[in-house]
Amino acid sequence: MEKITIATRGSKLALWQANHIKSLLTNRYPEMLVELKIIKTQGDIILDVPLAKIGGKGLFVKEIENALIENEADLAVHSMKDVPVELPDELEIYVNPHRESPFDAFLSVKYNNLDELPRGAKLGTSSLRRKVQISRIRPDIEITDLRGNVDTRIRKLTEGTFDAIILARAGLNRLNLLEWAKYTFDDSEIVPSVCQGTLGIEVRKDDDRIKNILKFMKDEKTEIVTRAERAFLRRLEGGCQAPIGGYCKIEGGKLKMIGFLSSLDGDEFLKYEEYGDMDKPEVLGESVAEKILINGGKKILDDIYARS
Repeated sequence: MEKITIATRGSKLALWQANHIKSLLTNRYPEMLVELKIIKTQGDIILDVPLAKIGGKGLFVKEIENALIENEADLAVHSMKDVPVELPDELEIYVNPHRESPFDAFLSVKYNNLDELPRGAKLGTSSLRRKVQISRIRPDIEITDLRGNVDTRIRKLTEGTFDAIILARAGLNRLNLLEWAKYTFDDSEIVPSVCQGTLGIEVRKDDDRIKNILKFMKDEKTEIVTRAERAFLRRLEGGCQAPIGGYCKIEGGKLKMIGFLSSLDGDEFLKYEEYGDMDKPEVLGESVAEKILINGGKKILDDIYARS
C-alpha cells in the first residue's frame, strides 16, 4: 500500500489545510494511506510577541522543512503567506491548489464595518500591513497587537478586549466561522498580503514519486498569480518587518498587480498598479516592486531594517 506522510503545524487552521490535502489524495487514490505528522514551530511557541520582532514568517516553516529534508515527511502543506521567498536548496513549492478568498474580513460583535466604529475604538491585528492601511482610513481608532490562533482571537473579541478585529476571510471560511465576518474589504480598500488565501505544497526537488502523485492538484490560474506576487515580494526583499501588500488578479485575459509599501508610521505610503501578460507573471511582479523602490521605497526599507 502506498503511504504518504504530510508535515503540518498543529493549529486548527493548519490541520484543516493538511486534512483538506489528505482528502484530495484519498479521494483520488482510495488505496493510499495518508498520515499527518504534527510539528510545533517557533511561531506556534512564541505567541506574546509580534512576528516583526522575532524573525517573521520563516518561524512557521523551518522545523517543517527540516522534517522534509530529513525524510521524516513526504510533503508539507503551508499557507503561502507564511512561506519565505527563499527556500532551502533541497525543496520547492510544487503545487498551489485553487485559491480561497485573498481578502481581509472585519469582525465585531457590535459594529458592521470600519465606518461604524466610534472614535477611540480598539481594533486588534498583529499585521503591520493591516495596521498601516486601516490607520489611513480611520486614524482616530486605537490599533493594538493581537496574536494567537483564530479561536483565541475571536474569543478576545467576544470577551470585549477589542471592539473589532481583522482576520483573513479564507481562514474563517475554512474553519466554518464566516458568520463572524461582518464585512470583507476589497483590494481598493486594503491590499491583501502576498499569497493570502493560497496553499502551497512543498516537496523535495528530487522526489518524482510525490510530484507525480500531486500533479492533479495544480491550479494554473492560482499558480500564475502566486508567481507574480512572490516575484514582487522577492524584489522588495520584504518580510514581516515592513508593511507590504501585494495582490495579483486576472482581468480580461491580463494580469493586474497591485502593490504597496509603507513606512511604519504610515506617513510615507507608496502604492502602484500595473497590467501585464499572463505568460510573464514574474516580470509584472518585479516591475511593480521596481516602481516602488525607485520612488522612495528603497529608503523606506533601509530605514525600517536599520531599526531592526
